[in-house]
Amino acid sequence: MGQRLELQTILEGIDEVKKVYFQPPDNTQMKYPCIVYSMSSADTQFADNLPYTYTKRYQITVIDRNPDSKIPDSVAMLPMCVFDRPFVSDGLHHWVFNLYF
Repeated sequence: MGQRLELQTILEGIDEVKKVYFQPPDNTQMKYPCIVYSMSSADTQFADNLPYTYTKRYQITVIDRNPDSKIPDSVAMLPMCVFDRPFVSDGLHHWVFNLYF
């Protein structure tokens, strides 16, 4: 199984999440609560001027109508995950995280 598919499986296993989307197109009709994620960056560590480790960073957004959703807390507990910002749009609450995986 590929690394991204492993992350997909982990996100799908979070309680109360109805759907997990990887880079959904603009015309996708989403089911809430959901998680939307995409690769946003990567971190390379070097040794002797050569890449030693390469870790991809994913931007993960939890979207829910419930302002007291427990899903963001579950995402925040993933290893190498950092909370970035919350925002509300069209009555939907968004929590944005950066996850190195």
